[in-house]
Amino acid sequence: MKKSRVASLTRKPAVPRRERLLALLADGRFHSGETLAARLKVSRSAIWKLVRSLRALDIEIQAVPRQGYRLPRAVDLYASQAILKEIPQRGTIERLDVLLQVDSTNRHLVDSPGPAVQRACVCVAEVQHAGRGRRGRTWVAPFGFGLCLSLAWRFAESPPTLSALSLAIGVAIMRALKQFGGAGIGLKWPNDIVWQGRKLAGVLIEVRGESSGPTQVVIGLGLNMRMPAAVRIALAEQQAALVADLAEILRERLPDRNTLTGVLIVQFIAALQEFGTHGFDAFAREWQTYDSLANAPVKVIAGNESVLGTARGVAQDGALQVEVRGALQRFISADVSLRAIKA
Repeated sequence: MKKSRVASLTRKPAVPRRERLLALLADGRFHSGETLAARLKVSRSAIWKLVRSLRALDIEIQAVPRQGYRLPRAVDLYASQAILKEIPQRGTIERLDVLLQVDSTNRHLVDSPGPAVQRACVCVAEVQHAGRGRRGRTWVAPFGFGLCLSLAWRFAESPPTLSALSLAIGVAIMRALKQFGGAGIGLKWPNDIVWQGRKLAGVLIEVRGESSGPTQVVIGLGLNMRMPAAVRIALAEQQAALVADLAEILRERLPDRNTLTGVLIVQFIAALQEFGTHGFDAFAREWQTYDSLANAPVKVIAGNESVLGTARGVAQDGALQVEVRGALQRFISADVSLRAIKA
């Protein structure tokens, strides 16, 4: 059974011509229309149509007379076998979907058959049309510049501190990034990964199930690998959070997306197994070491209420604790930001 499961994960389906063309262009070099047509066994006009269909996905493809087509830079496309190579216990993976485009990797897994208990289904995509963050916000992930990963997992029964799962997943992400030498990266309650006050990644978790029975969670991660200057400027103009990316943090140690994706999946599954048994208690102390808001002056917005105070870590159930005029207030769901202290 194990052999057949692994075979089903690594079996190569027929690849559409559009994806095959993208793979040929992934090296970032010029390829003539004639060469591409010969490789794909189609006409040059068909190549032009395929290029247009890729551009319609907001994938930039340059066309230069007498030189051909190319991507602006080389891109390490997602590849199922390269991802699975990083996962020693493949038996925990029921399905790995590697997609060119999707509305949302989370939505794809929510709408698909879920995994068995203690098993995972995984989805990665090159292009997301409707990537989401908390509170319905849009997650911007330009083609080839970010990592879009979702993992569905089924607990035999709902863990008692399920509300703190996003914090445990934050720890799992930190464990993965530490393998590549990431330094100075922190966690910002409830679901952000930050560096020098800028957002590096975000987590979105969706839950389905009953408190007394099996519970499925879908964990979505959007992580910036290389963010173009134009995207940074656009986000700043929208008054969105300033962003960081792994390239500026890791520099020459930056892993390719398949390696990082595989390592993240391993850490996610290990964290989910540990969380299912021990809850947030197993992660609380480690989370505190990464808490970017610890003992800092903060502004908390919960609904129509705005509160100024000092962050005092999190409770066992994952609630943010803020000291306000000498008393602790708890926040289960809110937006929190650092605030400047007037001299």
